[in-house]
Amino acid sequence: MQDILDQLEARRAEARQGGGQRRIDSQHAKGKLTARERLELLLDPGSFEEFDMFVKHRSTDFGMDEQHYPGDGVITGWGTINGRKTFVYAQDFTVFGGSLSETHAQKICKVQRMAMKQGAPIIGLNDSGGARIQEGVAALAGYTDVFQNNIIASGVIPQISVIMGPSAGGAVYSPALTDFIFMVRDTSYMFLTGPDVLKTVTNEVVTAEELGGAKTHTTKSSVADGAFDNDMEALAEIRRLFDFLPLNNREGVPERTFFDKHDRIDNSLDTLVPENPNIPYDMKELVTKIADEGDFFEIQADFAKNMLTGFIRLEGRTIGVVANQPMVLAGCIDSDASRKAARFVRFCDCFSIPLLTLVDVPGFLPGTSQEFGGVIKHGAKLLYAFGEATVPKVTVITRKAYGGAYCVMSPKHLGGDINYAWPTAQIAVMGAKGAVEILHRKELDKPDVIAQKTAEYEDMFLSPFRAAERGYIDEVIQPRSTRKRLTRAFALLKEKNLTNPWKKHDNLPL
Repeated sequence: MQDILDQLEARRAEARQGGGQRRIDSQHAKGKLTARERLELLLDPGSFEEFDMFVKHRSTDFGMDEQHYPGDGVITGWGTINGRKTFVYAQDFTVFGGSLSETHAQKICKVQRMAMKQGAPIIGLNDSGGARIQEGVAALAGYTDVFQNNIIASGVIPQISVIMGPSAGGAVYSPALTDFIFMVRDTSYMFLTGPDVLKTVTNEVVTAEELGGAKTHTTKSSVADGAFDNDMEALAEIRRLFDFLPLNNREGVPERTFFDKHDRIDNSLDTLVPENPNIPYDMKELVTKIADEGDFFEIQADFAKNMLTGFIRLEGRTIGVVANQPMVLAGCIDSDASRKAARFVRFCDCFSIPLLTLVDVPGFLPGTSQEFGGVIKHGAKLLYAFGEATVPKVTVITRKAYGGAYCVMSPKHLGGDINYAWPTAQIAVMGAKGAVEILHRKELDKPDVIAQKTAEYEDMFLSPFRAAERGYIDEVIQPRSTRKRLTRAFALLKEKNLTNPWKKHDNLPL
């Protein structure tokens, strides 16, 4: 019996070595952790249960029958993060460069199906050179099986991808199908065709980092939701994000102990909005001051900075926040901001995460580049997302809410449950100056008349009370009491149960 046990331990030790010490040392030399080290940091100590440790590939071409490593380049299993269950897979770059084979894909598909069956999120740590060339179409078929599972799992369980090395060719599409993608600066990159191919086909000379590095995908393409300086920071932040998320689409948002007063008054908010309506202020200050303990996990912080998206907690329960940012483009909505916010709203609605919308928006960003770039359709995505969402929706208008931009920022007319306004709110078709120049265009040569008409328009329309008189605003509130009002509003809406008419699926304006 002891011989058998010794043999088991020897096999386990071999599997834990991956591609061998030399390749492990090479991984460390690049500033990267190994797959097993990453899982140790991601999961609670001692909670990881591994599956398919001894699986090997079945390829015999190109001398592959003489090269076998237990696990075949990916570690799969389940564990816990702060006591909550999650399924994981981590590609092992020390084994065939983490390349995906038929059996490698089967291991990933297995934990994907188990995650859906058990109603638990799945986290993928990606570090792969792509499809294993020696296996040809079998590897491509394996990728497609993984993609199919990503699609079926969408909206059922949260799916998180962390790019911790190369991800090229078909390998990029599994992360692209998940809910969140995070990258590590300087050691990870994503692209469909690499720099060498580009140089050959299009004569473009570009580095891997410029083409598909973390900065590119967090600031330009919006493929990634965030980037971190190293593996350790990335995994710690994934643990933090995980705490905000439900385990599945039926469980509801997690609740945790909080140490903040639900009725906390913050007098500094009374002076957050400047008296001059053209002076910006930082909306992030409002977000952190109303959140439990000031904790805000921002999503896509470096892309479309004129729109804020992310998670806070109110009375220990997760809330999704969408907010205009007056510090960037005066808070105007453009195509990028529309897509960013629409995707976030839809994620929250998938998993029953209530939505808080903070509004200070003078309109959609004007210009030929926006119109030619399809801002109409992109803006419609945000409109559609808010209108389709059935979760509790609370809106606070802090200053400007003009024209079509008012219409897309979760007003009463898109099913907003409770809509508040600060006394500084200005709800109108457009600003006073523009409105008066249209309404009194024949008197533009009379400055005194224009000034008088502008003042009259401001008194009549640039306040929250005309909207409140019509019931479009439920209450005009003191800024200092915003947290108290929001905690009570979301407590009221906790049992909201709204269902849209049955349909096979919608036709979002993509």
